[in-house]
Amino acid sequence: MEYLRLGGRRLAKVDDNIVSTRSWEVEPAEAAEFWEAQVEPLDEKAQREIILHLPSISDR
Repeated sequence: MEYLRLGGRRLAKVDDNIVSTRSWEVEPAEAAEFWEAQVEPLDEKAQREIILHLPSISDR
């Protein structure tokens, strides 16, 4: 939620149980820094849990 509060623009993409993110917009530096420092270092399972809380591509 902090990432979104900082203006993060990534969207969750869930396809055949493969979870990833997509972004077509440049996000604020604070959001990008937060993602790099707090999410990227996590293992795949923890990243998946966080990504599933992002807005979904299919919701757009």
